[in-house]
Amino acid sequence: MSLTPSHIIEYLYCPRFTYFEHVLCIPQYENRHYKVERGRNLHELKMIRNKEYLRKRIGAKKKYKDQYLTNGLLRGKIDEVLELSDGTMVPLDYKFAKYEGRVYNTYETQLFCYAWLIEDNFNKPVRKGYLVYTRSRNHLVELMINDSDKNTVKTAAEDIMHIINENFFPKSTKYKNRCIDCTYRNICIK
Repeated sequence: MSLTPSHIIEYLYCPRFTYFEHVLCIPQYENRHYKVERGRNLHELKMIRNKEYLRKRIGAKKKYKDQYLTNGLLRGKIDEVLELSDGTMVPLDYKFAKYEGRVYNTYETQLFCYAWLIEDNFNKPVRKGYLVYTRSRNHLVELMINDSDKNTVKTAAEDIMHIINENFFPKSTKYKNRCIDCTYRNICIK
């Protein structure tokens, strides 16, 4: 089994998501949200329209589109992997969202996962990533990525595999307000 950035994001939100979904096999039963569907449609459109567009302003000299990458623990599909003129690489991810002055932790974690995948597959360093907010006229946000960010997602992936392989029941999140609208709140022992 390999994990996705979504698994990492859920685990970091509350480790018990992993236990209920992947050990006990209790699905979340979340409905597809309009934004998710709209985002997927927009992504497909961007891949067609931006076929030849290269972001030279940020130092990109080469672009790899729609990259499905994997390593021993993680897999993911990255909208764009850019090779920069300084020899580093960066993930670029399109978000069907408005930029409101801050970047959500989930978006950051996704970029950290992509950085790890890029380094493992391209053998080049990743020190930053980019988000494109399509509902804010394609506003581009740069995020710095350091080794501790990549190590956080690596450790999370190892912890997830431990929970799954050992049927380990982890502690719940320390942020109890997250439990209020949790899918598993009725079966979770606080």
